[in-house]
Amino acid sequence: MLSNIVKKTIQSSKSLESLVLNKSTSSLVYQKRFLNVHEYQAQKMMKAYGINCPVGNVAETPEEAEKIAEVMNTQDLVVKAQVLAGGRGKGIFTSGLKGGVQLCSSAEDVKKFASKMLGHTLVTKQTGEDGKVVHQVYVTERHFLRKEMYFAILMDRKAGGPVMVASPEGGVDIEGVARDNPSAIYKEPIDIMIGVQPEQTKRLAEKLGFSKKNISMAQDQMKKLYDFFIKNDCTLVEINPLAETASGDVLCMDAKLNFDDNAAFRHPDIFKLRDKSQEDPREVKAAEFDLNYIGLDGNIGCLVNGAGLAMASMDIIKLYGGSPANFLDVGGGATQKQVTEAIKLISSDKKVKSILVNIFGGIMKCDVIALGIIAALKELSIATPLVVRLQGTNVEAAKKIMEDSGLRLIAADNLDDAAQKSVRIAEIVSLAEKSDLEISFKLPL
Repeated sequence: MLSNIVKKTIQSSKSLESLVLNKSTSSLVYQKRFLNVHEYQAQKMMKAYGINCPVGNVAETPEEAEKIAEVMNTQDLVVKAQVLAGGRGKGIFTSGLKGGVQLCSSAEDVKKFASKMLGHTLVTKQTGEDGKVVHQVYVTERHFLRKEMYFAILMDRKAGGPVMVASPEGGVDIEGVARDNPSAIYKEPIDIMIGVQPEQTKRLAEKLGFSKKNISMAQDQMKKLYDFFIKNDCTLVEINPLAETASGDVLCMDAKLNFDDNAAFRHPDIFKLRDKSQEDPREVKAAEFDLNYIGLDGNIGCLVNGAGLAMASMDIIKLYGGSPANFLDVGGGATQKQVTEAIKLISSDKKVKSILVNIFGGIMKCDVIALGIIAALKELSIATPLVVRLQGTNVEAAKKIMEDSGLRLIAADNLDDAAQKSVRIAEIVSLAEKSDLEISFKLPL
């Protein structure tokens, strides 16, 4: 039931964790806020560590792109749309252009393709149907590759530290390789206290199929990538492809980097690179108030305390035929202000037809939740029906607050009751809107 939620939650790492986590742990889902940077930003940082990347520069206008190509003075060029999503090469632009990565043979070609990318929306398998607007293109030199491989480093719960993941089948979706040919994926767990060892990088380089003369160069690049990973508090360094060129070089042709938000105070320069225009505006807003929020595609808004209870609430909504519009965990120490902002955020989604509030008060007090709900309803005059299920600390005080408010809050005694009411109300509201009818609910339901 939660496959879409799982997919959405781990999308930032391209489902790579599924390659190294066992099935019992990979189903655990909670929100992670990992900074993701553009390819051109990633390669600039990596070059500072001596990591080999293609020569290139970023442009924000077709004219800038043309100028960069002229300065590079070569007929072997590539123009890459810069969006924070995978699958660019097979994506489609609203301009009609197919492919977010284009090979060019002249500065004029670069300008032509840049004009069809910049300011247009690129839709890929990872962006969703709404796609992402392209604000920059990356103009790089083209290399002719003898061999394309996959290489990544990530933090793995099962291993309790960093793991190198590599495959001789690079330049393609690693998830497909894991599904169709799992024996082609190699892993090297690393003791974080002593770091990556030469025998580990040599073993991987040989398994990947580097030519003998380039084994030491490949080892050097892997070691530098690991140093980059550790020193910058990365959660993911993914190189796809890691390539051996026809001229005998070892190059990181494309890079995806994620950084641990908990380390933001150590890396202010890196976290200044965050591109909020590439993120779901609802999630950006939620982060301002320290709310754990993930936007989904359903029509029943959810406000819950605790990730486990939030997942269970969404699961039971699906059980009764509904579809959750979001994951929202207000946490155990939410303030009235945070609860108010959470209600505002959920109700701002035009797809939401009903809102389920499911609170089990332990550290979180039910009366704080009630005050936050009432403040939001009074401030915004929210018309979306709210189904409220409260249990735990100060629950009686919360019920009295809601009764005395005079607002039309739909009470539920348990989670089953709350979920069924939320689903029924969402169905009724959706049908009424399709028929251009106005409806109201007489309490109790």
